Amino acid sequence: MASTNDLKNGLVLKLDGGQLWSVVEFQHVKPGKGPAFVRTKLKNVLSGKVVDKTFNAGVKVDTATIDKRDMQFSYMDGEYFVFMDMETYDQLMVDRKAVGDAANFLIEGFTASVAQHEGEVLFVELSASVELVVQETEPGVQGDRSTGGTKPATLETGHQIQVPLFITTGEKIKVDTRDSSYLGRVNS
Repeated sequence: MASTNDLKNGLVLKLDGGQLWSVVEFQHVKPGKGPAFVRTKLKNVLSGKVVDKTFNAGVKVDTATIDKRDMQFSYMDGEYFVFMDMETYDQLMVDRKAVGDAANFLIEGFTASVAQHEGEVLFVELSASVELVVQETEPGVQGDRSTGGTKPATLETGHQIQVPLFITTGEKIKVDTRDSSYLGRVNS
């Protein structure tokens, strides 16, 4: 249990019959008239839905304990992703649904943060950017545009993103895992 005065970004609350909500934003408001309150923006941990919720100041809220551990992606086993805890060497099978969009950027050996609550995997988080090799892309055609052009490229994970025309097959590039955008070349 925590008070609304203890709210901070990233704190996970248990609301609405046990649903887990992560605090994205919060603001303590003391109007000139009336009692103080806390205005929050909450994101559902499982569905990703974002809602605004207001609490009276000083009200007790139920917090959830989330265990986040860095684990190494080992291999795919059917529809499951197998991660290994680097401290205990225990293996954990994670459902594709819990991995979410991180599946587009996972290759063997990558380290990811796996969040669990009461033994259930909630989500898998990668770093903000990863370095991947372009597996296939068409040669860029110059002169067919008025501004910087892009073309589709397939990464070594099979995920397709847009890259600048000068990128060639076999190059290593940096990709933003949040929106699949090209960030730059990687100098080897």
